[in-house]
Amino acid sequence: MLNILDHPLITHKLSLIRRIETGTKDFRENLDELAGLMAYEITKDVPLKKIDIETPVGPCQTAEMAKDIVLIPILRAGLGMVDGISSLIPTAKVGHIGLFRDHETLEPQNYYSKFPPNMPEAVVLVLDPMLATGGSACAAISSVKKFGAKIIKLVCIVGAPEGVARMKKEHPDVDIYLAALDEKLNEKGYIVPGLGDAGDRLFGTK
Repeated sequence: MLNILDHPLITHKLSLIRRIETGTKDFRENLDELAGLMAYEITKDVPLKKIDIETPVGPCQTAEMAKDIVLIPILRAGLGMVDGISSLIPTAKVGHIGLFRDHETLEPQNYYSKFPPNMPEAVVLVLDPMLATGGSACAAISSVKKFGAKIIKLVCIVGAPEGVARMKKEHPDVDIYLAALDEKLNEKGYIVPGLGDAGDRLFGTK
């Protein structure tokens, strides 16, 4: 269920976005590239179907993906992962779910959701740079399940053990992909060492 992607390029780019001195432009670019690198591993088990085509030289039996890919970024930080994956899978449909974390209870509040109609047949990738308490991820996955999604993968950059444990409890059927599993959450619910507030760093709002 838990997949840690420790490829050297992924680790290198993760180190860049962790740095406190990394500004908005470099954070955004490296997060985008990091998501793209992760996409190779995330999609390695997407089923294929055989097809017959014509090359400039002659006929060829080959294969193409048998299922659509749907990307569901959790607003707002999840938006920073969409382009990196959709650049490799330009046919992917993109839905959105808006959740914010109540800083008192640390529980998610849903304020927006819109999904494409092909969710029941597609491979659905829920995107969020941080898997902290797991509240937002679990709420988002509950929403896409209600909309009919059956094959769901949670794609995050950095996770905490607490978030992974909650995901395993509430959604044991969902695979989790991380670039790194960090030490813990602090008293404010932030991942340690983490990379700070991904949304603020991505959009320059802090």
